[in-house]
Amino acid sequence: MMLETTIAAIRPADEAAMAAARELHGRLTKPAGSLGALEELSVRLAGLAGACPPPLPEPAAVAIFAGDHGVHAQGVSPWPQEVTAQMIGNFLAGGAVVNAFARQAGASVTVVDVGVATPLPTDPAVSDAAVSDAAVSDVAVSDAAVSDVAVSDAAVLDPAVPRLVVASVRRGTRDLTVTAALTRDEALAAVRTGIRIADELIDAGAGILLTGDMGIGNTTPAAVLIAAFTGADPLDATGRGTGVDDPTYAHKVAVVRAALARHTPDPADPLGVLAAVGGLEHAALAGLILGAAARRTPVLLDGVIAVSAALAAAAFAPAAVDAMVAGHRSAEPGATVALRHLGLDPLIDLGLRLGEGTGALLALPVVTGAVRVLHEVATFDSAGVAEK
Repeated sequence: MMLETTIAAIRPADEAAMAAARELHGRLTKPAGSLGALEELSVRLAGLAGACPPPLPEPAAVAIFAGDHGVHAQGVSPWPQEVTAQMIGNFLAGGAVVNAFARQAGASVTVVDVGVATPLPTDPAVSDAAVSDAAVSDVAVSDAAVSDVAVSDAAVLDPAVPRLVVASVRRGTRDLTVTAALTRDEALAAVRTGIRIADELIDAGAGILLTGDMGIGNTTPAAVLIAAFTGADPLDATGRGTGVDDPTYAHKVAVVRAALARHTPDPADPLGVLAAVGGLEHAALAGLILGAAARRTPVLLDGVIAVSAALAAAAFAPAAVDAMVAGHRSAEPGATVALRHLGLDPLIDLGLRLGEGTGALLALPVVTGAVRVLHEVATFDSAGVAEK
């Protein structure tokens, strides 16, 4: 029932609040429209909150969902699968790019193992950073509640200490070129995990959620998801990921085509699409987005993994798009295809393709600035400034 209840709680943007924000912009001490895309962004956020001005989007919380992929066996990435678990260790030690950007932004970092194939370098049984939301085997999918490990709201949103949540549905997906990557129950468990993480972060006081991801080979299922939900040709939906050479790229496109031909995923059945060709981190990110939308909290999307998950979230609940802010335009071509389908314009375009939540973090000050204008800029009347 969690997914159904979450979807039922998602409502379209509040038109009255949006009108009030547009009217307020017209009275602020600046030429009308002079802040460009920031003005429409602030209007959208007012509509999401149902208030003008909307709350400042702070504190910020990054949720990095990590999983591995059976399709890695097809040679779609030159990186060994063990790097996923190793990078989790790097996140928890504070040594990744996402950590540097999160410290700059004052954002907390929560790392969620939703399906890593190899053992983590940090033992969750003894780590102070670890919380076990669910321990799920390959044959039994459980929606277990949070374990006995208690975490305060301050710890949940502590920007100084990255946090690990272990919520493994299975140790990596199956090979989507051979069979469905996940069962429907497994995909549902991952979506529910994302919803639970959204609720936990928002309950702790987060004013905006930022998507993060980690998973060697995860741009391949992302490309399949984008092609499935948008109808795009696999050549347009598939990028080079971590930087594969031309033969590997051609093979990767062929793998995406083969997966689509094998499964013929139906975009009207988003859970079925996620199960057939998605990753556990993609499904969990879709849940995070839905959970944020249900709580009328903005979610700042990162790169191609995030926007492929956003397509699934929009298929579950079209109004969820009102909670989405496109942080940046990934260098992966599928990201532009997905953003166009969602009707979202990215805030920055720096040629990034790292993932982790890095692009979303760089865009965060833009989002905060857009809202701060409505809170702090004087009107012509209050400032005694003559209008034209």
